[in-house]
Amino acid sequence: MTDNLTVLDQGKTLEFSFEDALRYHGPLAPGGVAHAYQVLARALEVLSADGPVERRALVVTTAHGGPGVRDTFELVTRGVTEGRYTVNAALARKERGTTLANYVFQIEYRNTAITVVIRDDGFVVDEYISLSRVANRTPEQEARLVVVKQEMADRVMAQPAAQVYDVEPALATI
Repeated sequence: MTDNLTVLDQGKTLEFSFEDALRYHGPLAPGGVAHAYQVLARALEVLSADGPVERRALVVTTAHGGPGVRDTFELVTRGVTEGRYTVNAALARKERGTTLANYVFQIEYRNTAITVVIRDDGFVVDEYISLSRVANRTPEQEARLVVVKQEMADRVMAQPAAQVYDVEPALATI
């Protein structure tokens, strides 16, 4: 399990646990919360070499439009409220297929930008994508989706962030 996410807010250290993120978001999308939490853990490993980053200096662009992802980034960065969080479908990696295409996150901090991309190791399964896109789910489909979302969250959080998400090899200067 990943340690707490540590950031600064006006010089004050703030720590957020995965449980904090789940409480903030609620029960709707535990998988999305888990993904965003691990993306942040991975990004902060890279961007905070000199200590915790200022949360309000983080800018996030992603192809993933899910509510659990959004709420986790809001909790840790305040980026949604302050206009530093954008969903941009053009960031999707369509060549990775429907299941993985949207799990791409560009994180900018001051003069550095990194792209964090999910590994193709079974963290997201086709069944989840299929069920989540059914417009009028039956009660059975809805019950199965709840199980599949929790299983995904459990898989994602059972590994260190570096085993779930890769950082693009080159850091780009903005």
